[in-house]
Amino acid sequence: MTPSLPEAAESELVSAARTAVGDEIRSITHFTEDSVDQLYLREGLESDADLVGFADIERLGFRSRQGYRKSELGDYRFTLRAFEHGYLTRVIEGDHGVFVTTDPMARDRFEELASAVRGVLADSDG
Repeated sequence: MTPSLPEAAESELVSAARTAVGDEIRSITHFTEDSVDQLYLREGLESDADLVGFADIERLGFRSRQGYRKSELGDYRFTLRAFEHGYLTRVIEGDHGVFVTTDPMARDRFEELASAVRGVLADSDG
């Protein structure tokens, strides 16, 4: 079983994502092949989201990013999914992934969000 993040890394992830996104952040969820943990949920939102279902979809990124290796586009950085009422940003680093949901916001802010999350995930691996 792949271990979850240490508590310090969880706190750092929440802080980094909230700093990058601000009040538009809705939720932060860490996942591995074996686990899923919601690290943050904005007050006032329903806690009945299907996290396992979302994580199952986002876990496909562990396999699909292998297909992007040596692409003329360069290295995979993050995935952005647009929905009617907001966005989901997925970042994968090693055997850990995080998806962050947000309210609608300017698309250029996702670059900063992904960079902040990737840095914390990379630091948590070693």
